[in-house]
Amino acid sequence: MAGVITEIAIECGVSEQAVRAWCRRTLFAKDAKGSFPISESQKTAIYQHYLGVERKQVSQQAKASCETCETTLIAMLQGELDRKSEQLAVKDKQIEELNARLAEVSSALVTAQQTAAAAQALHAGTMHQQLLSGKSGADQPERETEPVQKRSWFSRFFGD
Repeated sequence: MAGVITEIAIECGVSEQAVRAWCRRTLFAKDAKGSFPISESQKTAIYQHYLGVERKQVSQQAKASCETCETTLIAMLQGELDRKSEQLAVKDKQIEELNARLAEVSSALVTAQQTAAAAQALHAGTMHQQLLSGKSGADQPERETEPVQKRSWFSRFFGD
């Protein structure tokens, strides 16, 4: 019977608690489960109390009310859809800006890598010339007293 009370409450535009309270006030009898078994005459009395009309007229008004609710719901959903579309447009613009920044940073990184490679090549050329000329470093003089064969590669490269 709870479904009947729910149906009546929806059609009348009131809460289920309001319908149950009216049933208690008008001394409707409860069944063994504690709910109100509502007959067709009691339904009509409830409709007349809340709406002042017969049930058939209520159904027509409820249909019109549902159409109004659907229209309102559609308008609300359309507004939400428009708001989401605006948010997507903003996010698309942010993505474009981030992609532009990424391209700039990538270009700067490539330039830095090329500069580092050129510096390494220059340093390697300088080191090669020093090794060919027999100098291990500009600040350190050669030691001729020690044989070259007994020195480790680390000491030959970096000096003592």
